[in-house]
Amino acid sequence: MLISLYEVMKNMDLLKKIWFFYRDGFREMTVGKTLWVIILVKIFIFFVVIKLLFFPNILSRDYDSDSARAEHVRKELTK
Repeated sequence: MLISLYEVMKNMDLLKKIWFFYRDGFREMTVGKTLWVIILVKIFIFFVVIKLLFFPNILSRDYDSDSARAEHVRKELTK
C-alpha cells in the first residue's frame, strides 16, 4: 500500500504543530520548569541511586572471569 505525498505532508504538518505546541508551552512556563526539574531529579534518584543500592552486580562480585560467570548462568538457566 503506497502512501501519497499529500498524506506524508499532512503528517509532517501535524508533527510540526505538535512540536511548536510543546516548544512554545515550555518557553512560557514559570512554575512548570521547577516542577520538571523536581521530576527529573526524582527519576535520576529512582533509576540511578536505587539501582546502585538495591541491585548490585552479583556476577562480577562473586566470579572473577567471564567463563565462570557464563558457567554459573548456564547452571541457573538449566535448573
